[in-house]
Amino acid sequence: MTCAEKKVGAYIVQHPEMVPNMTTKDLSEKTGVSESTVVRFCKSIGVASFKAFKLELVKNLTLSEINMTDFSILQQKDSPYDLFQKVTYGNKKAIESCISTLDRRELEKAADVMEKAGKVVFCGVGGSVTAAVDAHYKFSRMGYHTIFSQDFHYLLSIIPYLNEKDVLVAISISGRTKDVLELSGFAKRKGAKIIAITNMEKSPLYKEADIKLCTPVAEQDFRIGTTSSRMAQLNIIDALYLSVFQRRGEKILEYYYEARNEYIKLRR
Repeated sequence: MTCAEKKVGAYIVQHPEMVPNMTTKDLSEKTGVSESTVVRFCKSIGVASFKAFKLELVKNLTLSEINMTDFSILQQKDSPYDLFQKVTYGNKKAIESCISTLDRRELEKAADVMEKAGKVVFCGVGGSVTAAVDAHYKFSRMGYHTIFSQDFHYLLSIIPYLNEKDVLVAISISGRTKDVLELSGFAKRKGAKIIAITNMEKSPLYKEADIKLCTPVAEQDFRIGTTSSRMAQLNIIDALYLSVFQRRGEKILEYYYEARNEYIKLRR
């Protein structure tokens, strides 16, 4: 490994959480080397490209440093407060890990698409229902024509009415949920944009989506279920909601205040 390549490696070791959102140009500017040196560094450690290296780095950050899949820390003797502390720690790590797994360019694209959307369908099954309901509630309050149901057949009947102006937001921890995949594929054939909120592994949903908002790798311990993954999903929903809210400007605030004033009248 050359001195220039070692500079790249040293920067990555010192700032691992920054690298997944960088381009080769970004990293070359930070380290004072050429873009080709960044690529050579990747190849020198057995990785074909910088993109592939970033994926491997994110996996290592999520699985080893964050260690979200290891819930052997739960003990039979734990008090309710002990469990509260452990759940809080896990949720905090899940939210922090989104910094590494979420691509800022994908979030920008998602905000652009949602801002201009006609109808927006939210779908999620099992533990992902919470995030789908939250998103449906938030975006409907901004005046969007949003659709959500836990009834798969009902959502299936809605898809034929979608077109290229519409969006389907598919939320799945594994990216392999059969119903979500069926709805996503159908909506894509109708021309709708597919935004996936799913984990960073190359699942069928990840490959199907036009825009990918990635959460950390899901935990597998049945005692925890989808706790940490749900927090990561909700965090991304909040970021997307606020991004769109900000873009839509003062008019949205006028509607909010109008609704709030009516609510105050009812409380008198």
